[in-house]
Amino acid sequence: MQYTENGMPKKNPLSAQIDLSKFSTDDFAPATDEEKAQQEVMGESVTFFKDGCRRLSKNKLAMASLIVLVLLLISILVLPAFIPYSYSGINTVGGKRDKTATNMAPFTYSKMEQQYMEQTGEKLFPHVMGTDSLGRDYFVRVIYGTRVSLAVGLVASIMVLIIGLLYGSISAWCGGIVDIIMMRIVDIIYSLPDMLMIILLSVVLNERLGAIIDGVPALKLIGSNMIALFLVFGLLYWVGMARLVRGQILGIKQNEYVLAARTIGTPGGRILRKHILPNCLSVIIITTALQIPSAIFTESYLSFLGLGVKAPMPSLGSLANEAREGLTSYPYKLVFPALVICIIVLAFNLLGDGLRDAFDPKLKR
Repeated sequence: MQYTENGMPKKNPLSAQIDLSKFSTDDFAPATDEEKAQQEVMGESVTFFKDGCRRLSKNKLAMASLIVLVLLLISILVLPAFIPYSYSGINTVGGKRDKTATNMAPFTYSKMEQQYMEQTGEKLFPHVMGTDSLGRDYFVRVIYGTRVSLAVGLVASIMVLIIGLLYGSISAWCGGIVDIIMMRIVDIIYSLPDMLMIILLSVVLNERLGAIIDGVPALKLIGSNMIALFLVFGLLYWVGMARLVRGQILGIKQNEYVLAARTIGTPGGRILRKHILPNCLSVIIITTALQIPSAIFTESYLSFLGLGVKAPMPSLGSLANEAREGLTSYPYKLVFPALVICIIVLAFNLLGDGLRDAFDPKLKR
């Protein structure tokens, strides 16, 4: 092989290779570390969910809200085991009813409790948030009220997710006359005044379900009011989820990979489960997270009007309604449940915004 003066091999006239004689040895020097780093354009391979969780962890407000919700959940589950009072039990001292323990301020003792501690030398558990007009510990009632409100929000969001996801998926996938009819039903439900229908349905369902629920011990513990609330959310609140899911599927099912799956004979149900719904995951997660505070606020509103959970079981809304009567004398009774409602709703809203920023592909950059 012949070489040039630069030490580079000469090109054969009939060869299709690059003429190396036009280059020097310096042109083929090893790449520097900076040049190698510029070529590393491929990042770590991660799943959609893992990538979303990673970006969510960088959102300080969302993570702070998540921590607050976790601490709140642990508190309402663990604290009742360490407090010697019940949400429905009237305060007693030495087995006797304490009539002096009504409407007490936070961290105070009644006269009977003070006398009992002086005589026995035993330290009683303080009333952290005082007592109500019947002498029941207010702290325990707020804890159980938070349980009820969170349970209503979670159950309502799950019902909305299931009904809206199924309805929207069927409507978008079938298309044609089926889609038109199903969407007109959604439009009719949307045209109804929300609060008026919720109040009317709560009253009607509560009356109709009373006789049925009394015969079932498991449902009797929940109460007809709670069952009526769940049915109201299931009947009215799913339409927003259904519309969002339908819009997403209508856009996704026109993609090439869906056409390819159809071409090879993949059943429609499998295409929905494996190819379409995973691409709607961001919208589903965000809408479900934002549905929880909406349901909690609605339950609190209905309980405030006396249409929520049945006494003596408390909810945050019913506690606020009871506190309204003595607002001028005992304003702190309204502050405690209202503050918990604000914390829960704000935390879920901030977490929902963080989930939207983390899982929405359009906001990825």
